Amino acid sequence: MKISQLVKQTGVAKETIHFYIREGLLRKPRKSGVNAADYNKTYIEDILLIKNIRENYHLPIPEVKKVIKNYKKQSLAEQASSKYHSKFYRPLDRLLTNEVVGQEAFHKATGLGHGWIKKAAHWGLLTPCISNDGQMIYNSDDVMIGKLMVDMDKLGFGPRDGGDPKELKVISDFVQKYIINSFENFYQNNLDKLSNSDFDQKSSQFHEIISLFFYHLYRKTSRKVTQRLQASKN
Repeated sequence: MKISQLVKQTGVAKETIHFYIREGLLRKPRKSGVNAADYNKTYIEDILLIKNIRENYHLPIPEVKKVIKNYKKQSLAEQASSKYHSKFYRPLDRLLTNEVVGQEAFHKATGLGHGWIKKAAHWGLLTPCISNDGQMIYNSDDVMIGKLMVDMDKLGFGPRDGGDPKELKVISDFVQKYIINSFENFYQNNLDKLSNSDFDQKSSQFHEIISLFFYHLYRKTSRKVTQRLQASKN
């Protein structure tokens, strides 16, 4: 593709792309003429990766080079995981993401269909509040869950590919039951021991630790299952 198409698909200016090439962040493209070059689809992914690093982490060029080098060393599976970490797992986004008001606005923000928004709310996956004028108010966690449901479907884990979305309700019911029980025990044991500010800080940290525990436990278990299934095919 021409550089004009690359600019259109990445949102990165032509001058910036040339700068990335001069600095060694991107390899030199194949020449298709005296003053023309041909860029393949891998340039899109590489430019978007650099763009993400620069916009979200503000690293200097030498550090960006190190990140790109380490990324290229990863397996395809690890690279795929890295992309989702970059997309969803950014704590600072909580300071930037505002709540979404109204189902139509939530649909536009996440891409989740209106029917699935209603089902997800019925299953307890989405828990919007109701404003005084009757509008649904979705917080940043609801927005992330909606986007994740859309990506699950795109990856082939949706109803069109034989997946059962009701399994998300089973997971939600189990996790919510565990969270309610464990947090109530935590609060009862610590409420009288700490000041209000200390309690708020400690409980927030406890919430995040449990969230990370679930994340890493799921990640470890899914990796083991994937390895077992791949081994059974060989």
